[in-house]
Amino acid sequence: MNRPKPLRSLLALIGLLLWLVTPAWPADGHAAAGEAVYRLGVLPSGAMLRGEREAGVRVEALGAACVTCHRPSGLGTTEGRIVVPPIIGKYLFRPHSTNVRDMSLPHVVGYRSTREPYTDASLARAIREGVGPNGRTLNYLMPRYALDDATMASLVEYLKGLSSDAVPGVSDSTLHFATIITPDADPVQRKGMLDVMERFFADKNAFIRGGVRPMQATREIEYRVSRRWQLHVWELTGAPDQWERQLRAHLAAEPVYAVISGLGRRNWEPVHRFCQAEALPCLLPNVDLPVTAEGEFYPVYFSRGVLLEADLVAGRVFEQREAAGLQRVVQVFREGDVGESAAAAFAKAVGPTGLRVESHVLEAASPSSRAGDELAGAMKDLGPDDVLLLWLRGEDLARLPADMPRVSMAFVSGALGGLEHAPLPAAWHAAVHMTYPADLPELRKIRMNFPLGWFKIKQIDVVAEKVQTDTYVALGILAETLTDMLDSFVRDYLVERVEVMLSHRQVNGYYPRLSLAPGQRFASKGGYIVRFAGPQGAAVVADGEWIVP
Repeated sequence: MNRPKPLRSLLALIGLLLWLVTPAWPADGHAAAGEAVYRLGVLPSGAMLRGEREAGVRVEALGAACVTCHRPSGLGTTEGRIVVPPIIGKYLFRPHSTNVRDMSLPHVVGYRSTREPYTDASLARAIREGVGPNGRTLNYLMPRYALDDATMASLVEYLKGLSSDAVPGVSDSTLHFATIITPDADPVQRKGMLDVMERFFADKNAFIRGGVRPMQATREIEYRVSRRWQLHVWELTGAPDQWERQLRAHLAAEPVYAVISGLGRRNWEPVHRFCQAEALPCLLPNVDLPVTAEGEFYPVYFSRGVLLEADLVAGRVFEQREAAGLQRVVQVFREGDVGESAAAAFAKAVGPTGLRVESHVLEAASPSSRAGDELAGAMKDLGPDDVLLLWLRGEDLARLPADMPRVSMAFVSGALGGLEHAPLPAAWHAAVHMTYPADLPELRKIRMNFPLGWFKIKQIDVVAEKVQTDTYVALGILAETLTDMLDSFVRDYLVERVEVMLSHRQVNGYYPRLSLAPGQRFASKGGYIVRFAGPQGAAVVADGEWIVP
């Protein structure tokens, strides 16, 4: 069946993204050529790999690379009714007569224990001709590759070793996880996050009774060993240029399977680089300025944070610039805080409009006695043709002048200001808009019953509701993913299964929907622009639909 050109282009794009997200693991000797074929779609000669599906549909280069469908782990995936089987050695070559007794082979989606095992020769035939070991034709999505004997041997060798190493942080009795806290993290949020994590881990471990107990299904092996969860808290110190060295030392002393949640304030980039370099899943930290390297694989975030907000405001300004006669945008932010990056992103986004963008930079650590004067000075020249954009945290919003300046439009950052709890002066509520990278309070109320009810039952003080809720959701995602994985503890596979599982979740706390496709690393894609309503601006209402920039 011929595939339409858009689908072929999509497959090629997915291949490119997967190549970008996959780190360059070193491979020696013969398997190095196989790795290049699998991950990059590059032949030993340097030429592009080419394959052909039924009806003459051709794929090449990254679009033909095995990783495009079988994923970095080699353990396959599912997409709708399409099931991509695992192709690592221990599944391909395992004699089926041992499957019912071998407890070292956990079940993965797409593996059939009754299938005839491959040999080197039958696997080569499957890759070249699309014929399985039992003589049946493989799915039409599987390309046929005209590989020479040497290239085929190197690919087969690579598959035999793929995802076969021991997994750090996993023992017969324990799964080790870390959470990372930067030295500038808010102490109240830190306590709230750790309260949630420590109680969640304690609850997981409370269900283990009587030691390790394997479970086995009757038709195929789908077992799980009950393992304790061990939390390691990695507290960073000093300047950001020292953090990666500290993290490597932590990982060497306390090998972990993955990093979960975490808390940062101004700079998360060293943590992101560490996770990618160490091929260590780092899932859903509490940060307002994530790294937007969508092509990388191991760090996964809830949202683009203030960078998403910059796009939301840019879109609104773009829509209104002519009708409102806008001439200038004035941005206000603290030196060294994440608002500085948000302001730069906004200026870049509105550059093509020709609007003049100016910045007023507040001192990094000005005393509270001078902060009010700084803010008043930043706004003294504003006029009715101007847009005011405040990238400020709650402590600065509380010091704004009592009277709002006469401007065409004014925006504040919800992520930095505290969403609907932003401490704005009363006069600002009537005219200011807020970027809101979450679901509206009324729309998320039912979903919030789950985390808030759990906090109440577990007697956890709610001191930072969004951070604590996001932490609870992140831990739930981890727990559900591990349940789905059974005992297939491969770090790449953990990230891959998070991608698949997210789209099926209903309890997402602050977010209306979470989803990840290959190459995406931000699970919530959009937000609202809201205005304040009700007595004393006590409520927020959407000023338009949910926006995905």
